Amino acid sequence: MASGSGFLHELRRRHVFRVGVAYAVVGWLLIQVATQVFPVFSLPNWTAQLVVLLILIGFPVALVLAWAFEMTPEGVRRTEPAHSPEARSPERRRHVGRTLDFAIIGVLAAAVAVLLWRQTREHAAPASTPASTPAKSVAVLPFENLSADKDNEYFASGMQDEILTRLANIRDIKVISRTSTQKYASRPENLKIVATELGVATLLEGSVQRAGNAVHINLQLINASDDNHLWAESYDREIKDIFGVERDVATKVADALKATLLPQEAEHVASVPTQNPEAYDLYLRALAFSNRANDQYALTRAVMPQAAELLQQALAKDPGFAHAAALLGRVHMYLYFFGGDRTDARLALAKAAGEQALALRPDLGEGHFALAFYWYWGFRDYAHALDELALARKTMPRSFDIESLSAAIARRQGKWQQALDGLSQAAIYDPRNASVPFEVGQTYAHLRRYAEADQAYGHAAELSADPALSVVRRAWNTMNWKGDLAPLRAALAALPPGSDARAMDRGFSYALNWLSRDYAAAAQVAEESTTDRWTAANGNSVLPRSLLLAWAYAGAGDRDKAGRLFADLHTHLQAEVRERPGDWDRHMALGFAAAGLGLKDEATGAGRQAVELLPVSRDAFAGPEMLCHLARLYVRVGENDQAIALLQQLMAMPAGLHVSSATLRLDPVWDSLRNDPRFQALANAEPLPSPVGAEH
Repeated sequence: MASGSGFLHELRRRHVFRVGVAYAVVGWLLIQVATQVFPVFSLPNWTAQLVVLLILIGFPVALVLAWAFEMTPEGVRRTEPAHSPEARSPERRRHVGRTLDFAIIGVLAAAVAVLLWRQTREHAAPASTPASTPAKSVAVLPFENLSADKDNEYFASGMQDEILTRLANIRDIKVISRTSTQKYASRPENLKIVATELGVATLLEGSVQRAGNAVHINLQLINASDDNHLWAESYDREIKDIFGVERDVATKVADALKATLLPQEAEHVASVPTQNPEAYDLYLRALAFSNRANDQYALTRAVMPQAAELLQQALAKDPGFAHAAALLGRVHMYLYFFGGDRTDARLALAKAAGEQALALRPDLGEGHFALAFYWYWGFRDYAHALDELALARKTMPRSFDIESLSAAIARRQGKWQQALDGLSQAAIYDPRNASVPFEVGQTYAHLRRYAEADQAYGHAAELSADPALSVVRRAWNTMNWKGDLAPLRAALAALPPGSDARAMDRGFSYALNWLSRDYAAAAQVAEESTTDRWTAANGNSVLPRSLLLAWAYAGAGDRDKAGRLFADLHTHLQAEVRERPGDWDRHMALGFAAAGLGLKDEATGAGRQAVELLPVSRDAFAGPEMLCHLARLYVRVGENDQAIALLQQLMAMPAGLHVSSATLRLDPVWDSLRNDPRFQALANAEPLPSPVGAEH
């Protein structure tokens, strides 16, 4: 007993207890720092685990060192037994003990502070934290392509897309769209951060290995909060049996999440889109091209023709492939709206493909969605488009595409707040999609809320894998806002020569040179382009490239070249207007060509006809663009009073993408108005933001 008491006394004398307590508290603090800070720097989970392991290993080592050594004014030395003449006096040991006590109290105070901070942080957690995330929610991460042939990347991507689509048909599950998930690695190190950013409780990881017609697939559903596997499976199949895998995965994920499948949803999850493996392979290849244009619509001319060709081949192999027909209808509408092919023939192809899809499967949401594009982009027939979206929503209940298209239609109707609310709703299903803040920026810019637009464009650039369009649009917004061309010049100069981004931004390059009054450089941009029709840099209108080239020649003083181009255009456009009399772009282009030839009456008549075909009441987003074109046309034929009247009208309505005080000061087209006090009042006015609730 005396021996035990003596040992305890010696432990106290050597401060082993104090060192143990201090080590435990400091170790706990280090673990808290590791678990809270390491994820911020995206460090892998094993680094925090290593810190915990080292702290545990170090605890007995610290106790041994406390027993064997002590601190003295001369430094660290071996601790002598109590009876040794070299042992330190009890007073000195009590002094060291008090010092350790103060250190322990300080460390305990720090621990209490950390506990309070964590408690406050948890109570103040935002709505996007895992605590408020729906349990029945999943993000399908990009599938890793393990095939020896890296050209099979499209197949792994297509598998991800198809499984995601089947899951998205289940109303009881929140599913994040592909655009948000594709920015992450197939197997991210920190699942909690990814899940928090996407607003989901679970993540589906996978890998795909293809060799000829044989496919090996590994999949696992992971609970992001604790890294536990809720479900995992491996599949070895032939291509012809791949739909069984997609069906099984969607069903097993729904079961793991305890989601309820309605009978119609179960039918869609189990559906087989085609029995022809070659047709399906062509469809997946087309989907890869289509997704690129869907993510960056300015790439439409470069990639959508390839998608259309592959889909036509797929339908040739299986005319009953409804999904391929639906996607083809959508591709045709992209080529119509963003590809510059504003022809009745392209519209007819789009309608035929959408109707073919619905004839094969009347309840196919994608088919109704394709026809919604047809009515919206082709005719501004919002009622028909919204009817189709309502039908599509029945089988696509949580669709980013449907919500974003609904928001776009609301914007065309001048329902600005409804458009912004719709974009917010779309972001729930695709929170990392750059198109949402981009379109928010477009909306605010149109309302002349340029500061808010600047923030939105900046956020879009942060989210985008290819931020060129957002960066250029942000610079254009600065020009509209402040009249500063430097950001636009820098943004365009940063585009790599020969890149898709450089090609798609040629309209901005022309506009920059025009506004800088460098007409020779503007002409060079138009001369080097191989595209006959250009979509306006700041709008939806499509004008002939040769018209912009003629303006540049005229600005540079080469009237002969400009005159020949105007004459050729005039002849061709008269025929085009007869062929398609309801096309407002062709009427406006004809008006500009006539103005270039001095045909005043014909010019103003054609311009007014364009405005009548697309008035602001029909399209609150693009209608002001037609009015702005008409004002430019009036100036070119010397009708200055009518031009100023239109500018006054435009400056009093949401039209900030097309005209602002800053652009009135910059644009040489208005030079003949500069001495007019009415114009000066407009050009020198402060931007007047339109209220979000304003409607037309």
